[in-house]
Amino acid sequence: MTASWSHTGYAQRIHFGAGVVDSLPSVLREIGARQVLLVTTKGRLESDAGQRVVRLIGRSLAATYDGTRSHVPTSTVQAALGIARDRPIDALVSFGGGSCADLGKAVCFFVEQEAGTPGASYVDRPTLPHVSIPTTYSGAELTPFFGMTDENTRRKSGAGGPTVAPLAAVYDPTLTIDTPADVSAQTGMNALAHGVECAYSPNRTPEAEAVALGCIQRIVAALPAVVDDPHDLDARTAMFEGAVLGGRCLQNASMGAHHGLAQLLGGRTGIPHGLANALLLAHVVRFNAEAIGGQADRIGAAAGDPSDPAGAIDALRARLGLPATLSECGVTDDDIEAVARMAEGNANVRANPRPVREDDAREILEAAF
Repeated sequence: MTASWSHTGYAQRIHFGAGVVDSLPSVLREIGARQVLLVTTKGRLESDAGQRVVRLIGRSLAATYDGTRSHVPTSTVQAALGIARDRPIDALVSFGGGSCADLGKAVCFFVEQEAGTPGASYVDRPTLPHVSIPTTYSGAELTPFFGMTDENTRRKSGAGGPTVAPLAAVYDPTLTIDTPADVSAQTGMNALAHGVECAYSPNRTPEAEAVALGCIQRIVAALPAVVDDPHDLDARTAMFEGAVLGGRCLQNASMGAHHGLAQLLGGRTGIPHGLANALLLAHVVRFNAEAIGGQADRIGAAAGDPSDPAGAIDALRARLGLPATLSECGVTDDDIEAVARMAEGNANVRANPRPVREDDAREILEAAF
């Protein structure tokens, strides 16, 4: 970590606790929302929790987009943006997993671009305020960046800025009770990866590092209990706390090769982002071990084994019952080659603490294959 740094505190309020979703009307009043666009999935919208969110938004609900899909295809961004253009929308609520949050942020970003008022500083106010209500552990509900996928080229890219971070996030662990155990396991590994990569990010701030290590500790302790008993509200609450920390540390540290390769794999193959995280993380930690020095010991200590952080991460993956290899998940040799060729062009891969060339990316991917 360098001796000089700048730490940004975004204008953002986090509401946390069982039943806190009932405060949504006051949260919307606080940000001045009168005409709300709800962004979610069809399944989430039709669920009891989804109908509860609809009732809480009440007469402020101006429009709903329920076509969110994994990896945020550009066609879904265009469709949701079209609704925001056609209606007098003055706020957005996203409800669901990371793709819902990312789609919501994409709409906010492009609304700002089209209005000619893109935020340039953390002190700017967003053109379209966003309230995120997560149901998984992705971390996207707090960050100022989003990913989206061009289905024609099968490439995933991203954008964002200081005003794209949601103004408020509502973390109600009761809304995660019906999230399937495998989805919880996969998105939980994604949250863990945020902590791990932020903890050794070359441009992390001291606060981001401390938050990242706290994220790792909480997730390693809570995630197995969530998978063992998805209806354990205490475990769900503890896991959500870890996810909050994972999202927070992302705001002042960069991702690295692990997230970059997971993004490229997701865009290329459609493999769920959390599952790609789970399969790649230990291999990237091993690749980075020499470059990150003593930070590897601190990450290992937080994960339960100071002498072998990668081993501790892989043991957690196995404990959760997740697949061990990419090939088990339908990834092919051709996919490995395509992702390796794209790796050096990915911004997250370029931010890795150890330089990653095409051959290095291929080596990491083949180790996970």
